[in-house]
Amino acid sequence: MRYKLSGVSYHVHTEGKGEPLLLLHGFTGSSQTWRTFMKKFVKDYQVIAVDIIGHGQSAAPKEIKPYSMEAVVEALHELLQQLSLSQVNVIGYSMGGRLALSFAQRYPHHVKKLVLESASPGLKTREEQKLRKEKDEQLASRIMKNGIEEFVKFWEEIPLFRSQKQLPSHVQEAVRKERLSHTEIGLSNSLKGMGTGVQPSLWEKLDDLLMPVLLITGEVDQKFCLISKEMQTLIPNATSRIILGTGHAIHVEQPEIFGRIVSEFLATT
Repeated sequence: MRYKLSGVSYHVHTEGKGEPLLLLHGFTGSSQTWRTFMKKFVKDYQVIAVDIIGHGQSAAPKEIKPYSMEAVVEALHELLQQLSLSQVNVIGYSMGGRLALSFAQRYPHHVKKLVLESASPGLKTREEQKLRKEKDEQLASRIMKNGIEEFVKFWEEIPLFRSQKQLPSHVQEAVRKERLSHTEIGLSNSLKGMGTGVQPSLWEKLDDLLMPVLLITGEVDQKFCLISKEMQTLIPNATSRIILGTGHAIHVEQPEIFGRIVSEFLATT
């Protein structure tokens, strides 16, 4: 279904009945990234998978403002209001994890439990933010100049996704097809509007998160394992799991294990 959220047309896939479970994908992903996960969870949960602005079937406006982290957080808040939901469990992967964390910090009373997969609270220093912002803007320009196909070829070769080369060819092809489905303006503006370099850092606000939080990372993804370890020390009610032999996208590389861990976490009282 389509929802008008903060003035932007968002595509939201809802399925199943039960406790609501909000799913937020990563950069170059869409609600389709959760298809394997959803098959099992729709039996017990009302699954709400959002195409984040600039991705999937959601709108990709030309102006940057609707892409800001603050604007997208408000869009999610409006979505909950339109769905008449007072509280949801939230799962966010990578970019979607930063969004999930930002939403939980802004609206903690709306989040029952929070699952962060390969996510960070942003960057700590202004210098780090400045460098990352410049890097993201260069990448955004590359997308607009060379097009989606060239970008996807480049993106699937970066070290972060190297472990996905071990996946069956049909899984790799599904990931590639999903990435290729986007528009240049959508991905470019997503980087400029809600990239890691421009989002407000949440490191100093992690101790405000009082809901149960599960941090999941892949063993091969050492950078995010270290980030997760530090986050765990700062979030009062956090647990972490490192999945052996797995990279950045655990829900894609090890869907069975990911699903079981999330299921166990959500089921505990």
